[in-house]
Amino acid sequence: MAGAARVTDSLPPDKQKTGRPGNGGTIATAAGLVFIGATDDSRFRAFDAKTGKELWTFKLGGAAEATPTTYQGRDGRQYVVIPSTGGGFFNNPLTDDSIMAFALDASR
Repeated sequence: MAGAARVTDSLPPDKQKTGRPGNGGTIATAAGLVFIGATDDSRFRAFDAKTGKELWTFKLGGAAEATPTTYQGRDGRQYVVIPSTGGGFFNNPLTDDSIMAFALDASR
């Protein structure tokens, strides 16, 4: 997404927004949200599909390096799911073994 800098945590804070390689896809919701979890910086992000503006970021326990999944729960809400493990193509350390699920606001 335009203007969406990925983070290199090992650099000083004022030099961390470097961009990072990706290994996985994105998903878009009907409400205009784009989710990316494919980078090696252990962050899961949501963007506005029209503007490219980063709306939200969450620091995972490990790199996702995956394509997010979305589903509608029995409660009618939409959820977005991403694995958090590390390892994989970029040789990140295996630091987590989780599946993270996030509920979207009813308005999105």
